[in-house]
Amino acid sequence: MKLDFTNERLLAVVAHPDDAEILCAGTLARAKEDRAAVAICVLCRGDKGQPDPPVDNLGEVRHREMKESAKILGAELLFGEFPDATLTDCPESRQTLLELYRQFRPTLVLAHSAKDYHADHRAASALAEAASWFCASKGHSSASAPLDSPPALWWMDTVRMTEFQPEFYVDVSDHVDIKHRMLACHHSQIQRGTDGDFSPLDDLMKEQYTTRGAQAGVVAAEGFCVHRVWKRARAW
Repeated sequence: MKLDFTNERLLAVVAHPDDAEILCAGTLARAKEDRAAVAICVLCRGDKGQPDPPVDNLGEVRHREMKESAKILGAELLFGEFPDATLTDCPESRQTLLELYRQFRPTLVLAHSAKDYHADHRAASALAEAASWFCASKGHSSASAPLDSPPALWWMDTVRMTEFQPEFYVDVSDHVDIKHRMLACHHSQIQRGTDGDFSPLDDLMKEQYTTRGAQAGVVAAEGFCVHRVWKRARAW
């Protein structure tokens, strides 16, 4: 079975720099290969995940690291600029993401599961869902025009695959290298590999895509669920 992303516009909405690399960069790379437009929207600055020794101006450093990563993929990059640990589903953040949706105009959004481990991930999930509807509503004003229709929405896997049962898998076996090259740009977070409250990111990502790949009968896969509500579910 072949999933074709031709003429689609994929937007990954994630909480932090490096989340897309772990959870959906292979799918974005496949879409790019199909000549789809791809973008990553990072809602938080990444300013709290300090390595040892600490990094000055961590938010700015992670901003640069994310730019390097997106450049490898050839993805457009959008930023929400919310401080870590402050992201909530509120009118201000909804308005910010609504405008970013309208700037990129996605046909498909990839978003965090509401069951993921991090509070920022769960807040990003709620925001991505809300904005996926309101971005097409003429009653919600912003600098950019409303979308003609709401984008489809897929929930991404959770980190460590906890509390998530994929409904389907995207084969990313041919795109593992780009996932690793993108993740390698996040030097500040790779330095946290020996942190007892953290995990070596490269190992974590490999475990994730190989486990999902084994479940799907391929070398590497990324798992998703469809958001099964009106106008956010699509036939492919």
